[in-house]
Amino acid sequence: MSTFVVEGGHRMCGEIVPQGAKNEALEILCATLLTGDEVKINNLPDILDVNNLISLLKDMGVSVTRAGETSYTFQAKDINLAYLETPEFCKKMSSLRGSVMIIGPLLARYGYAILPKPGGDKIGRRRLDTHFLGIMKLGATFEYISDRRLYEIKADRLHGEYMLLDEASVTGTANILMAAVLAEGTTTIYNAACEPYLQQLSKMLVSMGAKINGIGSNLLTIEGVQSLHGCEHTVLPDMIEVGSFIGMAAMTGSDVTLKNVSIKNLGIIPDSFKRLGIGLEVIGDDIHVPSQDVYEIETFMDGSIMNIADAPWPGLSPDLLSVMLVVATQAKGCVLIHQKMFESRLFFVDKLIDMGAQIILCDPHRAAVIGLGRRNSLRASNMVSPDIRAGIALLIAAMSARGTSYIHNIDQIDRGYQDIDKRLNAIGANIIRTS
Repeated sequence: MSTFVVEGGHRMCGEIVPQGAKNEALEILCATLLTGDEVKINNLPDILDVNNLISLLKDMGVSVTRAGETSYTFQAKDINLAYLETPEFCKKMSSLRGSVMIIGPLLARYGYAILPKPGGDKIGRRRLDTHFLGIMKLGATFEYISDRRLYEIKADRLHGEYMLLDEASVTGTANILMAAVLAEGTTTIYNAACEPYLQQLSKMLVSMGAKINGIGSNLLTIEGVQSLHGCEHTVLPDMIEVGSFIGMAAMTGSDVTLKNVSIKNLGIIPDSFKRLGIGLEVIGDDIHVPSQDVYEIETFMDGSIMNIADAPWPGLSPDLLSVMLVVATQAKGCVLIHQKMFESRLFFVDKLIDMGAQIILCDPHRAAVIGLGRRNSLRASNMVSPDIRAGIALLIAAMSARGTSYIHNIDQIDRGYQDIDKRLNAIGANIIRTS
């Protein structure tokens, strides 16, 4: 298990380019299974979750070729369905939650898939009902094999259907969408997720020959086609990394410019950080975060305490609430952070309290933060990263703290952030990686 040794108190100055979007990359990689033609993907991030999914695709028989520093070609011409029955496949599937999205493509093209219990972050219940119910409406059958602890999923032929999703699940919508593009007839998905990740997946599928209407809305209509062909696709910059760097710059009093962030696909992320008092300016497709000694949390128009909550797109992504919470600890003023989607994501705040932060954990979903306005800096600490987003929040806290902190289990951070120590050290941070 690797560790970050972080010397706090260093201000950064310079430019940083966000990596390709992790969440989009996982969807796009699964979509390569929908055709036997070559698919080229650009701007793939070099992170554990993406690399593990690429490794799984290789083992399934997908031909993978590196075409550049961040570009790969994939050709799923000869998939080895027998490999799905092996313990190795089940082990790899269960270690990566994003791999659940290979079900839709496999069913659409081969009528068969295996699903062991998926892994991922330990952030509370993350049910798969939306995936299962949507795919069953398309005509698939699920059988649970108790002695192997997996689902065997079959479909002689998928058919179009109207469905109203019980939640606007991003991965659930992606899975159903990828199954529907090759189904017979018309599929209508209401209450579909419409995050930029889904919009990108939809645009990629259209470039492969799919017929999808309503892209960017919560009502998707898909006319099934007989087959799809190859394409070339470029992954967007990671909006979660962009938000993480905005918070990191503010928390450490740094002067940082984020390059080529795709402003139009950030939604309310910049404005949400402005609510915390963070001054930032948009210059073309870049975001400049100037050095600030003090930033003050806004109140609502009636003077009541600011409440920042996650919501389905175009609301604020739940992946950024951990960052916003830690940034608020050194702001001036108070804010209530309301994490609605995952009931365990705020449990890392005890580590921030140990560092001197003024936080009241109201319940598993809400935390009240009393910002000290830098009157008292956070203290260095010894901590463990429980998941990707809490891990980056703890790294931000350590970078602003007095003294040297130790963050263990940084493989969690590596799952979502590419070479984070090297990239931050290049603009003035002091982070050492040890094994």
